Amino acid sequence: MRDTFVRTLIDIAKNDKDVILVTGDLGFGVLKPYWEALPDQFINAGIAEQDMTGFAAGLALEGKTVFTYSIGNFPTLRCIEQIRNDCAYHDANVKIVCVGGGFVYGSLGMSHHATEDIAMMRALPNVTVMAPGDLTEAAEATKAIYKQKGTCYLRLGRGGEQKIHEKIDNFQIGKAIKIQDGSRIAIFSTGAIFDEAKGAIELLEKEGISAALYTFPTVKPIDKEVITDCAKRYEAVITVEEHNIIGGFGSAVSEVMAEMSEKKAKLVRIGLNDMYSCIVGTQKYLRNEYGMSAVKIADRVRSELK
Repeated sequence: MRDTFVRTLIDIAKNDKDVILVTGDLGFGVLKPYWEALPDQFINAGIAEQDMTGFAAGLALEGKTVFTYSIGNFPTLRCIEQIRNDCAYHDANVKIVCVGGGFVYGSLGMSHHATEDIAMMRALPNVTVMAPGDLTEAAEATKAIYKQKGTCYLRLGRGGEQKIHEKIDNFQIGKAIKIQDGSRIAIFSTGAIFDEAKGAIELLEKEGISAALYTFPTVKPIDKEVITDCAKRYEAVITVEEHNIIGGFGSAVSEVMAEMSEKKAKLVRIGLNDMYSCIVGTQKYLRNEYGMSAVKIADRVRSELK
């Protein structure tokens, strides 16, 4: 996803000299094609993410569209006050890009586990929150937040994500994308954990459990229409996120379902169960340890359906 984001942003910035990319002293191997192509539209702010964000807000208020870039929690939780007060409050055109959502940097410990970022960013008024599930969604989301007025958050994986779409027709902020139909349950996935959700469905279908699958590249604004339709039609709605279940994607879905007067489905939220990860390991290992692997998702669905 990182490389796709950079390629897409290069195309955008070549056609708009007011686009600026600011990095917090990270990502040089990935960002090299950008700074070589557009040196006058690239700034390294150093290891000073709060300053980077305030600086980006100032540029945005002077007419620039500014993308800030760093890994995990660094461009988000570390500078949440600057995002709130300097960017979101003023509807500034600052696009915050996090590479390594969830357990991507799992071996570096909990300081690098981005498992509360969606909740924090979703709670801020005037902030659009995007978590693409594959390279095609990442490219479309990058183009969409460039066009979107105001402060946006783009949460990326790192690389090697499973490809979902060859192309997406009419990609829109706030719209989920149906991957397949099903008759009994609906699984909603956001971000790069899509491959685990897809794997779980393949396991369940071998046992005759038919599942619809949707990917939600936008967490805020959430697609209320898809959620309400599925809640009325299916036995269960299962949300899958590489994030704390408190305040994240599952919470966004639950808020919609809680306000429905009529629904059929029960809601099952799969993610990190309101805790910090005290384990280090690969992303795949940590997903399995915390119930987010394809096998563990399938196990949880079977248990809930009983």
